Amino acid sequence: MSSPAEYYKSLPPISKAYGTLCFFTTVLVQLQILHPLFLYLDYPLVFKKFEIWRLLTSFFFLAPFSMKFGIRLLMIARYGVMLEKGAFDKRTADFLWMMIFGAISLLVLSIIPLFNSFFLGIPMVSMLLYVWSRENPNAQINIYGLVQLRSFYLPWAMLLLDVIFGSSLMPGLLGIMVGHLYYFFAVLHPLATGKNYLKTPKWVHKIVSRFRIGMQANSPVRPPANGNSGSGVFRGRSYRLNQ
Repeated sequence: MSSPAEYYKSLPPISKAYGTLCFFTTVLVQLQILHPLFLYLDYPLVFKKFEIWRLLTSFFFLAPFSMKFGIRLLMIARYGVMLEKGAFDKRTADFLWMMIFGAISLLVLSIIPLFNSFFLGIPMVSMLLYVWSRENPNAQINIYGLVQLRSFYLPWAMLLLDVIFGSSLMPGLLGIMVGHLYYFFAVLHPLATGKNYLKTPKWVHKIVSRFRIGMQANSPVRPPANGNSGSGVFRGRSYRLNQ
């Protein structure tokens, strides 16, 4: 059995970075070094007082230390990691672009009063869960040892559990909406028409290549001459979004 350090080192880069940021943000809040009021999304504060960090920090606070926080962090460690190692294996730039597209979409939707959400970490995790469920629709999932269902229905089951435990419906629903928007334009529409409107931009490939983050097959950007673009430890067969 591998040690916790070995397990952490084996995680794919984007899921690992996001999960780590979420974990340490909650630790800093718990230690009262940071206050949630410093992190939440508030557009008047962003545009009138130029507190632009809120556009990012709102994605990193999932909840105070609690079962709710633990479940969301485990979702990143399980379904985010499986998605990055599975359908997005050897496609780090594509995975990063999915996260960026999801973040921009959530920020835009949050402007609408009906969809307004102060913290966007839970919607982001819900988006990852939804995309994973569409990529692996027939996997069998056991929820708390009580219910077994196909993974296709898992995002909706988690939404129902949120309601049962008294949490707001909107954050999880926002994540499902954005996840479906991404999956439709990045996967379903290209399969039906051959046109991909969400092809990963070249500047995202440049980020992955410049900082040697993971690995990207068929990248339009050549890696730096003094090294390769990734560790080469992740292998995959699906390159759908590059087509």
